[in-house]
Amino acid sequence: MSGIFKQPGAFAITPHKVSVCILLKIYAPPAQISLPFPFSSVAHHNRLGLFLLSLTKSCDDILEPKLDELIHQLRMMSQNWMSTWIIDQLMTRLSSLSSPDDLFNFFIDIRGILGGPDSGAIEDDQIILDLNSNLGIFLRRCVLAFNLLSFEGVCHLLTNIGIYCKEEFSNCPPYEAPSLDDSSSNLETYSEYENMDLENFVYEKVSEEIEARKEANERIPFHLHVPNTLLSLVDDIDVPVDSASKQSEKVRVASPYGDPSSNMLRDDDPSGAVFLRTNWQVQGYLQEQADIIEKNGGAVSLNGFEIVLRQLRKLAPELHRVHFLSYLNSLSHDDYIAALENLHCYFDYSAGTEGLDFVPPAGSNSFGRYEVALLCLGMMHFHFGHPKLALEVLTEAVRVSQQQSNDICLAYTLAAISNLLFENGISSTARLIGSSYSLFTSIGISLSVQQQLFVLLRGSLKRAESLKLKRLVASNHLAMAKFDLTHVQRPLLSFGPKASMKLSTCPVNVCKELRLSSHLISDFCNESSAMTIDGAFSTAWLRNLPKPTGSLLLCPENGSGSSSNVSQFCAQPTSIPGSVMQVLGSSYLLRATAWELYGSTPLARINALVHATCFADASSSSDTALAYVKLIQHLAVFKGYKEAFSALKIAEEKFLSVSKSQILLLKLQLLHDHALHRGHLKLAQKLCDELGVLASPVTGVDMNLKTEASLRHARTLLAANQFREAAAVAHSLFCMCYKYNLQVENASVLLLLAEIHKKSGNAVLGLPYALASLSFCQSFNLDLLKASATLTLAELWLSLGSSHATRALNLVHGAFPMILGHGGLELRSRAYIVEAKCYLSDTNFSVFENYEIVIDSLRQASDELQLLEFHELAAEAFYLMAMVYDKLGQLEKREEVAASFQKHILALQNNKNEDDPLVSVL
Repeated sequence: MSGIFKQPGAFAITPHKVSVCILLKIYAPPAQISLPFPFSSVAHHNRLGLFLLSLTKSCDDILEPKLDELIHQLRMMSQNWMSTWIIDQLMTRLSSLSSPDDLFNFFIDIRGILGGPDSGAIEDDQIILDLNSNLGIFLRRCVLAFNLLSFEGVCHLLTNIGIYCKEEFSNCPPYEAPSLDDSSSNLETYSEYENMDLENFVYEKVSEEIEARKEANERIPFHLHVPNTLLSLVDDIDVPVDSASKQSEKVRVASPYGDPSSNMLRDDDPSGAVFLRTNWQVQGYLQEQADIIEKNGGAVSLNGFEIVLRQLRKLAPELHRVHFLSYLNSLSHDDYIAALENLHCYFDYSAGTEGLDFVPPAGSNSFGRYEVALLCLGMMHFHFGHPKLALEVLTEAVRVSQQQSNDICLAYTLAAISNLLFENGISSTARLIGSSYSLFTSIGISLSVQQQLFVLLRGSLKRAESLKLKRLVASNHLAMAKFDLTHVQRPLLSFGPKASMKLSTCPVNVCKELRLSSHLISDFCNESSAMTIDGAFSTAWLRNLPKPTGSLLLCPENGSGSSSNVSQFCAQPTSIPGSVMQVLGSSYLLRATAWELYGSTPLARINALVHATCFADASSSSDTALAYVKLIQHLAVFKGYKEAFSALKIAEEKFLSVSKSQILLLKLQLLHDHALHRGHLKLAQKLCDELGVLASPVTGVDMNLKTEASLRHARTLLAANQFREAAAVAHSLFCMCYKYNLQVENASVLLLLAEIHKKSGNAVLGLPYALASLSFCQSFNLDLLKASATLTLAELWLSLGSSHATRALNLVHGAFPMILGHGGLELRSRAYIVEAKCYLSDTNFSVFENYEIVIDSLRQASDELQLLEFHELAAEAFYLMAMVYDKLGQLEKREEVAASFQKHILALQNNKNEDDPLVSVL
């Protein structure tokens, strides 16, 4: 096995590297060779240099590109006659390598483009490569690797070049067809050298197997050639090849090198190739796949990738990280049994000593890392929705980490427990966390879940700062910002002097924590050279060659747009680690959420746009989908459902609508709102049932989803005038939110209870709920929800009689700045209608003198409500307008608005008894 997987850093000369050397010779020709210089400007020459720099840095990838893929990249680099000339030169020089002497002469001549003390006189127009530059170092490594080859190795390299060229000739365009005859004669020449008597008993069989498998379209060795005895060891390792890629150059370009792992992740395997790579390259491939799974696990085929991993386990059983990749693959596809088995296998075989970034503490007596295994197991239970099991395992991980003095694992475990307590509702955790960590429980003070969460967050942040774990520090700052956003901080101690304190959240603390989390980007900007694996940056740059820049967000792609195939070199990826970019992107999502709660719609939209445009490539698919969800929700609230559904269709094509996905939830929410507005109550109830099914039946899991489903169920019952049932559902929801400390949701539930009593005619009973909702909004700085609660309170006062019209009008005018500045179509329309009703109910208001105020408000409300197709409120607006016109004696206008009123009433009545055509989109 040691002969197959070389030591890290092994550099073998391959046909692809020879092609790069030829391109380097074209880029910097020796002084004694006069060639037609094809570059029309310095910018074109620099573009080729940048392309070569990326090629040299990506030469250690798990898969090297074939010749046709390299030619395609050259065409994409510059779609003009310059690329055609370079391709012709490359093909001509490759075809001219017909003997070992040609290879020796080529590597001797190529030294002439290297500068140095022995380079002699340099002409003015001569281009040389610095010995210590990236291109110079790559060229020196190639020359050294060639010089280390035996004569048999040179013959094998020559054979590989022949096969390398023959693969391209089989698919070459018409202008390259004349070279085909030469290539076949060259292959015969290669065979003569392969049949020499030097260890002929091994290498002759290798050559025959290569030709036989090539002719039969079977597996062929990939770049490295070894004796038959070694080939038999890896005979079962196949790299699937997409058959469609042989039919179309477009597919061949888009698939193999744009994503080298895609060919290894297909379920079908019509043909394949044996790959022999170094241990270092296989580790890099596994790391790349782990990043892909973390970003979007659904993009990786469960069965296809598992076949590749199973083959790797056969070939290299000492690579225990393969078991961990199997665990991640099963985890991303929600296969609990397989994930648990693979996780146990990984720690059974490796004892947690492979593939982790931190070093065990000195002097530890542990045979392995039991605490790390517990941490991974707890996070797995958390992923699958087992909060109590996860908390028990993570608590044990805390105890073992303290025993083993593993401070780093302890810091990550505390962060995991904090995230668990924050994301899931657990009514009591004092017994589970115990007294080993918390100072307060050790002195007999009982802490609530909220206080325990605060203690854990602060403790995890301090440990991460002391250990200089920058990513964990940034993540903890985000967790603290999320905590400050939705929790009122109370004193931990219940004795001592009672200092006066304001029981409310502090937006300043939220902004402070968000800014502190963003400091991570500046830390890694200063260390970017040390944070990037050599070649990773250039590989990503090469893959982005066919990607156009300036693509519009939430806009359909042009099917015929030729500009989409134009190579863009200005948008290169950043060298900052992806995990750092992901944390920074999460901070913008949290900013958007914070501004949504605080009521600043423009700032919420801007932060969501920043994430969707700047961090989509680095963030996970769930985070990117959340940014799209926020933008589509903004369209629905401010532009209406037509534009929102158009954007939703684009988002559905971009993200998979599987169960519990953000896009599917958004779809159900938009359909439910639209159904309620149009009066399709049967459809609305079906959509509520769909939302309820998506939530996990486990207590304390998916609390936000369960709250959303119950809230919408109560609103559906309210729209059906089933007031008693709606109040029962809302009351049960309030108790659940109170139990699990969902205080922000409680404000919405209380407001819903006030709406139920207002619509049922019990305004007096609705006033306490509206005032309680206002109190919650003030405590948590929910400014927009506070404006909505103020509007409901004004309606309740108005329901008590015309004597309260002035008080109600003052409340409406006090909320107007927030509503008109940040409210959506529905909230603004409600405000206009309530204002008009206050004026009309006021005995001191003269309709004949100031009717324009009322008419303008009602007309504005009716226009916006028709965008939402909100028949009930639109009918009310037209009814009030008809009353005003009737008092003014303007009968023609009265009949006009009365007809609009009748149209909305009929639509509302018909929709209550018919199925909605929108049900077909479910």
